[in-house]
Amino acid sequence: MNIIITGTSRGIGLELALQLANAGHHILALSRKTSAKLLAHPNISSLTIDLGQEDNLPLVNNFLSSTWNQVDVIVHNAGLLLSKPFSETSQADFELIYKTNVFGVANLTRVCLPYLKSGSHVVSISSMGGIQGSMKFAGLSAYSSSKGALITLTELLAEEYKEHGIAFNVLALGAVQTEMLSEAFPGYQAPVSASEMANYIAHFALTGHQFHNGKIIQVSSTTP
Repeated sequence: MNIIITGTSRGIGLELALQLANAGHHILALSRKTSAKLLAHPNISSLTIDLGQEDNLPLVNNFLSSTWNQVDVIVHNAGLLLSKPFSETSQADFELIYKTNVFGVANLTRVCLPYLKSGSHVVSISSMGGIQGSMKFAGLSAYSSSKGALITLTELLAEEYKEHGIAFNVLALGAVQTEMLSEAFPGYQAPVSASEMANYIAHFALTGHQFHNGKIIQVSSTTP
């Protein structure tokens, strides 16, 4: 399969790219920084782009038009996290988070639409913080609200493209032990490792569209 994964410089995205590439799939890894582990893998192509900058996206279209004739799976994993009291969170802070977590997902999906076929699966990685009624971490007003917007966007796209046979689903993750989590919440120990979560996401990305479309699957063994 031809699989696009975003946010592959570290954490879940890096593990996911390596696991799927090792399984024989062709990976296009998109991130602002490129891991040497990805560059060394024969099944992985990497583009260094900032998904929050729309003018970076023609690089993706150029690759797809010249190298792949279709995209089977997209995993929108890239995300920015800001932990700051709401009273100190500016409009610029909100715009920064939304540019990657919402606009970047919308723009990349739009670029990929001509290459998505019946049976393609688009998976967005959201958060339990974006789920109604779930416990919220204080200080994540920009992050969690962006993840809520991502959920609604995915539900909309599932409805709009269901006649094309393209499935759109969301995985709302609980806490995962990643560098991003450690930076935001020093000392917090999550119950799931990046490698374990990547294994779950890989299986869902390859098979979840057979059972789900427009659905939000909560992937959390704890609250939060």
